[in-house]
Amino acid sequence: MLVINPAAGGGLAAKVAGAVAGHLRAVSRVRVVVAPDAAATSEAAAEAVADGVDVLAVLGGDGVVNLALQSCARSSTALAVIPAGTGNDLARALGVPSNPVLASRAAAEAMTRGERRRIDLGRVVGGGWFATVLCAGFDSMVSARANRMRWPRGRRRYDLAVLRELAGLRPMPLRVETASELLELDACWVAVGNTAWYGSGIPICPDADPSDGQFDVTVVGEVSRRELLRILPGMCSGDHVRHPAVRTLRAAAVRLGGDNGWFGYADGEPQARLPLGVRCERAALEVVGPS
Repeated sequence: MLVINPAAGGGLAAKVAGAVAGHLRAVSRVRVVVAPDAAATSEAAAEAVADGVDVLAVLGGDGVVNLALQSCARSSTALAVIPAGTGNDLARALGVPSNPVLASRAAAEAMTRGERRRIDLGRVVGGGWFATVLCAGFDSMVSARANRMRWPRGRRRYDLAVLRELAGLRPMPLRVETASELLELDACWVAVGNTAWYGSGIPICPDADPSDGQFDVTVVGEVSRRELLRILPGMCSGDHVRHPAVRTLRAAAVRLGGDNGWFGYADGEPQARLPLGVRCERAALEVVGPS
């Protein structure tokens, strides 16, 4: 099954849908479902898994992929990610070509060769699954603003959202608890990474590996707006983790709290207000592509 979000990428998905479907149909029977909203995407993914579909291909952005993996997680249906959205951070982590037509060709070739692998997923305790990064604080506010914006596209949307949220930056009390460590500090934000990237290619957790059974956690402590502006450029290369205000942890389970009123976002989608817990679920998702 191929599920298409026609609005993804400002209409890019609709433009390339025929070519994408053609590559997949060259190697397998494909049912195409156009899902114009979240409910339709979730319904199509649930139906695919219930019917025992071998591969569910998704043409869209990280939000559509997040909806699909809610059904594919812990199932026998493999997910093929065909990126056509704003962030495309899971595709980046999986080494999928950024061009959706090339990505569909690569997926078709992998299906022919039987190339698949299993990756870890994060799960919010009492909530849903996520594949990339869960964040709270300044960066979740940036995600919320970016989600509301319709222009510009891609990374520039996140850059503009960062600048607009800087005006309200204020460190808040944060508690980060793992099985072996406890941090209590004033912080600007925290990111729990199953993979390295969020925000359309920012390696917030640069060493995160979705096959090691653990999260990488990045905590940005108390910094001024001016100092944050010094840190942000280094985030593009992962050098921010060397800053003295930045702490990193590794853990299979993390609980986030503190009197801060923060809301957690995962895969760019709203999850729950803190306190919340997350677990790394090892090998929870099968994806199409080489290991």
